[in-house]
Amino acid sequence: MILILVLLVIGMLLSALFSGSETGLYRVTRIRLAIEALAGDWTSRALLWIANQPTLFIATTLVGNNLANYITSLAVVMASQRLFPTGGNLVGILAPIVIAPVVFLLGELLPKNLFFDAPNRLLKRCASPILLFTVLFAPISGMLWAFSRLVQLLTNTSPQDIRLTLARRELAELLTEGHEVGILRPAQQTLAQAMLFVAGQPVRNFASPTGRVVRATTTMSKSDVLRIAQRHGRTLLPVDDTRAGRKLAGYLRTVDLYLDDSPSLPAPKPLVQLQDQQSCLAALRMLSQTEDALGHVVDSEGKTIGFVTGRELRMGLLRGQ
Repeated sequence: MILILVLLVIGMLLSALFSGSETGLYRVTRIRLAIEALAGDWTSRALLWIANQPTLFIATTLVGNNLANYITSLAVVMASQRLFPTGGNLVGILAPIVIAPVVFLLGELLPKNLFFDAPNRLLKRCASPILLFTVLFAPISGMLWAFSRLVQLLTNTSPQDIRLTLARRELAELLTEGHEVGILRPAQQTLAQAMLFVAGQPVRNFASPTGRVVRATTTMSKSDVLRIAQRHGRTLLPVDDTRAGRKLAGYLRTVDLYLDDSPSLPAPKPLVQLQDQQSCLAALRMLSQTEDALGHVVDSEGKTIGFVTGRELRMGLLRGQ
């Protein structure tokens, strides 16, 4: 019976470890882990490395949970056969069914709730066994990783998409917690969540289609360009070079035309080329680095999709749409 009890305790502890750590790793604040890792905390470094390898971690927890369930079931069957030697196969079948609610409560539900409420503290205490089992299960986890890569190729879904989704979820939870403790006002929380929702959208959703954007030409006079800009309410105008088959030559700022005393048009400024699937936040960063230049949105083949300004992207972030 001592061996049976030892196996039962080991199985329950393993089940609690893998079930709880799975919830804790998705609940833990990665910003805090990164800061503590930079400060020299080896457990934070290890946990941050595991958090950045979601496929490996999921495979490890999957193998660990199966091992824990097998050990627990083996202990229960051995105990039933020892306590009821004349029960036959019926006792061996009924015993795991009877003990299943206890295993679910102590090995699944309770650990998940504990790790959900205190993920940082409990993960640090469990970092050593998590790393140990990650190394021990590496051969089997490698096979599962290869299978996941095959599924990824078939479904065309990358782990980066999953990481970005998790990161947005973590930031949203931080904003909610900040509102609950009084750090953020409701309006600030709404604004931040709207910006998070919009930041990952492709820039083509904010670009004005090329057919709706009025253009200037290199042969126009300054007064004509100013009149067109005023009529259409544009502060940045793309410029076509008529001598090169109306090829885009750059853009003009209306404020530069007002401040320039020369009667002729100044040389067009270079456009900032943006890929249509590029995120709104990345596009805004590129435009801000070039003094809010006019963005030229193109597809994968280099064809013009439209034009976008830094102001339009910022307004989209503020509106949350």
